[in-house]
Amino acid sequence: MYSWIIWFHIVSFVSWFAAIFYMPRLFVYHKEHEDNAGFLEVVKIMEYKLYKYIGVPAMWATILSGAALIYFSTSEYGVNLFKTGGWLHAKLLFVAILIAYFVSLDFMRRSLANGTSNKSGKFFRFYNEVPTILLLIIVAMVIIRPF
Repeated sequence: MYSWIIWFHIVSFVSWFAAIFYMPRLFVYHKEHEDNAGFLEVVKIMEYKLYKYIGVPAMWATILSGAALIYFSTSEYGVNLFKTGGWLHAKLLFVAILIAYFVSLDFMRRSLANGTSNKSGKFFRFYNEVPTILLLIIVAMVIIRPF
Protein backbone atom coordinates (compact mmCIF):
# COMPACT_ATOMS: atom_id res chain seq x y z
CA MET A 1 0.00 0.00 0.00
CA TYR A 2 2.88 2.37 0.80
CA SER A 3 4.16 2.19 -2.80
CA TRP A 4 0.72 3.10 -4.12
CA ILE A 5 0.59 6.11 -1.82
CA ILE A 6 4.02 7.21 -3.05
CA TRP A 7 2.79 6.79 -6.64
CA PHE A 8 -0.34 8.83 -5.91
CA HIS A 9 1.72 11.51 -4.12
CA ILE A 10 4.04 11.89 -7.11
CA VAL A 11 1.16 12.05 -9.60
CA SER A 12 -0.60 14.58 -7.36
CA PHE A 13 2.33 16.93 -6.98
CA VAL A 14 3.16 16.74 -10.69
CA SER A 15 -0.44 17.77 -11.43
CA TRP A 16 -0.31 20.51 -8.82
CA PHE A 17 2.93 21.87 -10.24
CA ALA A 18 1.49 21.82 -13.75
CA ALA A 19 -1.18 24.22 -12.52
CA ILE A 20 1.32 26.27 -10.52
CA PHE A 21 3.65 26.67 -13.50
CA TYR A 22 0.90 27.51 -15.99
CA MET A 23 -1.15 30.00 -13.94
CA PRO A 24 1.39 32.87 -14.02
CA ARG A 25 1.91 32.26 -17.75
CA LEU A 26 -1.83 32.79 -18.25
CA PHE A 27 -1.52 35.94 -16.15
CA VAL A 28 1.20 37.21 -18.53
CA TYR A 29 -1.15 36.64 -21.50
CA HIS A 30 -3.97 38.29 -19.56
CA LYS A 31 -1.96 41.45 -18.85
CA GLU A 32 -0.37 41.70 -22.27
CA HIS A 33 -3.67 41.34 -24.17
CA GLU A 34 -5.96 43.50 -22.05
CA ASP A 35 -7.12 45.33 -25.16
CA ASN A 36 -8.58 42.13 -26.67
CA ALA A 37 -11.89 41.56 -24.84
CA GLY A 38 -12.68 38.24 -26.51
CA PHE A 39 -9.27 36.82 -25.70
CA LEU A 40 -9.56 38.05 -22.10
CA GLU A 41 -12.83 36.22 -21.59
CA VAL A 42 -11.24 32.96 -22.74
CA VAL A 43 -8.17 33.49 -20.53
CA LYS A 44 -10.35 34.26 -17.50
CA ILE A 45 -12.18 30.96 -17.98
CA MET A 46 -8.89 29.10 -18.39
CA GLU A 47 -7.47 30.71 -15.23
CA TYR A 48 -10.57 29.84 -13.22
CA LYS A 49 -10.81 26.23 -14.39
CA LEU A 50 -7.08 25.58 -14.04
CA TYR A 51 -7.09 26.85 -10.48
CA LYS A 52 -10.39 25.39 -9.25
CA TYR A 53 -10.59 22.10 -11.14
CA ILE A 54 -6.94 21.06 -11.44
CA GLY A 55 -4.86 23.06 -8.97
CA VAL A 56 -7.02 22.86 -5.85
CA PRO A 57 -7.82 19.12 -6.07
CA ALA A 58 -4.17 18.33 -6.91
CA MET A 59 -2.99 20.41 -3.93
CA TRP A 60 -5.28 18.57 -1.53
CA ALA A 61 -4.34 15.20 -3.01
CA THR A 62 -0.67 16.09 -2.52
CA ILE A 63 -1.18 17.22 1.07
CA LEU A 64 -3.31 14.22 2.05
CA SER A 65 -1.07 11.65 0.37
CA GLY A 66 1.99 13.28 1.95
CA ALA A 67 0.34 13.08 5.36
CA ALA A 68 -0.50 9.43 4.69
CA LEU A 69 3.13 8.73 3.81
CA ILE A 70 4.26 10.23 7.10
CA TYR A 71 1.59 8.30 9.01
CA PHE A 72 2.30 4.93 7.36
CA SER A 73 6.06 5.38 7.73
CA THR A 74 5.53 5.59 11.46
CA SER A 75 2.81 2.98 11.92
CA GLU A 76 3.82 0.41 9.32
CA TYR A 77 7.60 0.65 9.37
CA GLY A 78 8.16 2.02 12.86
CA VAL A 79 10.13 4.98 11.51
CA ASN A 80 9.16 8.34 12.95
CA LEU A 81 10.20 10.62 10.10
CA PHE A 82 10.17 13.63 12.39
CA LYS A 83 13.05 12.05 14.34
CA THR A 84 15.22 11.21 11.30
CA GLY A 85 16.70 14.69 11.04
CA GLY A 86 15.57 18.17 10.16
CA TRP A 87 15.01 17.39 6.48
CA LEU A 88 11.29 16.69 6.93
CA HIS A 89 10.79 19.86 8.96
CA ALA A 90 12.55 21.85 6.23
CA LYS A 91 10.52 20.14 3.51
CA LEU A 92 7.25 20.89 5.28
CA LEU A 93 8.29 24.52 5.76
CA PHE A 94 8.88 24.89 2.02
CA VAL A 95 5.63 23.06 1.27
CA ALA A 96 3.85 25.60 3.49
CA ILE A 97 5.51 28.41 1.51
CA LEU A 98 4.38 26.69 -1.70
CA ILE A 99 0.80 26.52 -0.40
CA ALA A 100 0.95 30.25 0.40
CA TYR A 101 2.26 30.89 -3.12
CA PHE A 102 -0.59 28.83 -4.59
CA VAL A 103 -3.18 30.75 -2.56
CA SER A 104 -1.59 34.02 -3.76
CA LEU A 105 -2.25 32.86 -7.34
CA ASP A 106 -5.96 32.83 -6.57
CA PHE A 107 -5.83 36.38 -5.19
CA MET A 108 -4.01 37.49 -8.34
CA ARG A 109 -6.46 35.57 -10.53
CA ARG A 110 -9.38 37.31 -8.87
CA SER A 111 -7.84 40.77 -9.19
CA LEU A 112 -7.12 40.13 -12.87
CA ALA A 113 -10.68 38.89 -13.41
CA ASN A 114 -12.23 42.02 -11.90
CA GLY A 115 -9.73 44.39 -13.53
CA THR A 116 -8.05 45.67 -10.36
CA SER A 117 -4.60 44.12 -10.82
CA ASN A 118 -1.73 46.56 -11.01
CA LYS A 119 0.86 43.86 -11.76
CA SER A 120 2.65 43.74 -15.11
CA GLY A 121 3.36 40.86 -17.45
CA LYS A 122 7.01 41.22 -16.45
CA PHE A 123 6.09 40.76 -12.79
CA PHE A 124 4.23 37.55 -13.59
CA ARG A 125 7.19 36.24 -15.59
CA PHE A 126 9.38 36.76 -12.51
CA TYR A 127 6.74 35.39 -10.13
CA ASN A 128 6.64 32.22 -12.20
CA GLU A 129 10.23 31.41 -11.11
CA VAL A 130 9.34 31.09 -7.41
CA PRO A 131 7.82 27.58 -7.64
CA THR A 132 10.84 26.32 -9.59
CA ILE A 133 13.11 27.23 -6.70
CA LEU A 134 10.68 25.69 -4.20
CA LEU A 135 10.44 22.49 -6.25
CA LEU A 136 14.23 22.11 -6.30
CA ILE A 137 14.45 22.59 -2.54
CA ILE A 138 11.51 20.30 -1.69
CA VAL A 139 12.74 17.43 -3.87
CA ALA A 140 16.28 17.86 -2.51
CA MET A 141 14.96 17.56 1.04
CA VAL A 142 13.47 14.16 0.19
CA ILE A 143 16.22 12.70 -1.99
CA ILE A 144 19.36 14.09 -0.36
CA ARG A 145 18.12 14.53 3.22
CA PRO A 146 20.97 16.92 3.94
CA PHE A 147 20.38 17.17 7.70
